[in-house]
Amino acid sequence: MTMLVDSHCHLDFPDYAGDVDGVVMRARAAGVGTCLSIGTELKRFPGVRAVAEKFPDVWCSVGVHPHEADKELLTDAGPLLAETAHPKVVGIGETGLDYYYEHSPRAPQIANFRAHIAAARESGLPLIVHTRDADDDTIAVLEEEMAKGTFTGLIHCFTGTQRLADASLALGLMISVSGIATFKNSGNLRDVIKTVPLDRLLVETDAPFLAPVPHRGRTNEPAFVVHTAKMLAELKGVSDLELAAATTDNFFRLFRKVKRPG
Repeated sequence: MTMLVDSHCHLDFPDYAGDVDGVVMRARAAGVGTCLSIGTELKRFPGVRAVAEKFPDVWCSVGVHPHEADKELLTDAGPLLAETAHPKVVGIGETGLDYYYEHSPRAPQIANFRAHIAAARESGLPLIVHTRDADDDTIAVLEEEMAKGTFTGLIHCFTGTQRLADASLALGLMISVSGIATFKNSGNLRDVIKTVPLDRLLVETDAPFLAPVPHRGRTNEPAFVVHTAKMLAELKGVSDLELAAATTDNFFRLFRKVKRPG
């Protein structure tokens, strides 16, 4: 079995209280050999790091989700960079812009987005971008910041337009696909994903959210990434093994600090 990677999950969330060991074991049994557990608040980061420290195949990122930008406003990259020396911290984020919910005002979201990019640039770790209903500003910030100095990263849980996909690829970013792409009403999204080169794709769960078909409505977990990967293989016209090998290689090429199993 070729290994899969869940490039974005939240193993510290209360949905898994008392069952994190089981979640990781079920992922391994499904062929998911590496999980990246994502930071969303600095105040909760010790819990994120603790899960990564417990399991050899779990790694983590440090960041402030755009929903939390007003509560954890960053004036510079310092608080993020302070955590990056830890061997299990391999990414910066998730960060970005969410104009769908707007749980935080737009100005703090943009300020934090830029602080995270500065941290990614300085640390050399990939940037993990969340964007929803904010294509124009996301593209503008990424292009402005890339002009100041290069950085690597990805658009996580991609649900955007062809324009966002094209702009992200032009900047050298990867695109990560979640279970949303398996939903019946996601035809337009699948059309955009078809245009993304195989060597720029990642797969993720965003667990505990967004369980893919056939588990839609259930609590999502990393083991379920196999369903999204299967759909992607069909969409791209490749075998399940080819899709798994490509997305896994893409992950380790981007997240160079992660040690590949075996």
